[in-house]
Amino acid sequence: MLTADQRTIRELARDFAESEILPEAAAWDRRGAFDRGVLRKLGELGFLGMLVPERYGGLGLDLPTCLVALEELARADAALALTVAIQNGPVPAVLLAHGSESQKAAWLPDLASGARIAGFALSEAQAGSDPSAMTTTAVARDGSWTISGAKKWVTNGASADLMLIFARTGEDASGRVAAGAFLVDTDAPGYRAGDREKTMGLRASETVSVELDALEVGEESLVGDPRAGLRYALEALDLGRLGIGAQAVGIAQAALEHAVRYAHERRQFDRPIASFGAVRGKLARMAARVAASRALVMEGARVWEARDALQDGDPPVRASSAMAKLIASETATWATEEAVRIFGGYGFMREYPVEKLMRDAKGTEIYEGTSEILRLVIGRSLKA
Repeated sequence: MLTADQRTIRELARDFAESEILPEAAAWDRRGAFDRGVLRKLGELGFLGMLVPERYGGLGLDLPTCLVALEELARADAALALTVAIQNGPVPAVLLAHGSESQKAAWLPDLASGARIAGFALSEAQAGSDPSAMTTTAVARDGSWTISGAKKWVTNGASADLMLIFARTGEDASGRVAAGAFLVDTDAPGYRAGDREKTMGLRASETVSVELDALEVGEESLVGDPRAGLRYALEALDLGRLGIGAQAVGIAQAALEHAVRYAHERRQFDRPIASFGAVRGKLARMAARVAASRALVMEGARVWEARDALQDGDPPVRASSAMAKLIASETATWATEEAVRIFGGYGFMREYPVEKLMRDAKGTEIYEGTSEILRLVIGRSLKA
């Protein structure tokens, strides 16, 4: 059950999504970009700083309430919701948990308002599921850091104003990779975004490679401990996976709603196809799996909120986030495929919405941890 505040946020997000996002989503998909102006409007409503404390210009919401809003935005367009998830999740989370007061004051108000858009650069060509294999380096000299290397699959890599970049800084006492997290203004000399990738789905979301050519930043760009960046990144992924879980639930919910509506409108043999047991069974299974996925995402959010007070026997944060994203993303892919089947030949046509939903859903099984990696994370948490 949602609280009164959560219902209010949900209605605000739903009204905005249906009036400002849904009418444009298909055009954004065809064009391969959404309008930057919609981010400004989202910022004015507070949806770009939902987890940022009020003293930094955010709404100061808890994570479950944030995910309620994110699901509604993804229900209208998952590509835009991905940017909203990053803006609310990994970057401000690392800043809030490990940044200095001056870093928070300098960046969080602009991120919360949408004046600056953030990106998260961790993956590399040979270091996707294994970030410890990164080859991007950050070398300290004379009060500054020089970052060199390349990052892959960076959302908003060309259009973001601030990029949180992870780079090797050496090795720890055990010989393991040490890394730092750096706040980089994308206008800095040495930051170069490559051409956009052509993706199956989420086409309005910008995905690029980023080259870092002896990019120099000051000490004020380093977040926290220069050897703890990988830990910061994994913490951010725990939060990010819940955001992607909510995004996936929004996609699945949209597929269910389209399928129910179409099944009651489409007639064969002089009656709506919703009256046939085969179709009715599909709709029932879709509804049940969407509801179960939503519940698992919200449970993951509650565990994340209580992370500092967890005790032995409580569900671990990393596994809870992994479970939520795994089930929600696989449900989104399955539910959208079922919706396409219910639409029949029309489901295969670009003019009908379920085709886009199916393409978008597939991405949620890949970024922020593939389903295979999530199963490894969950398996490692199981103790005899």
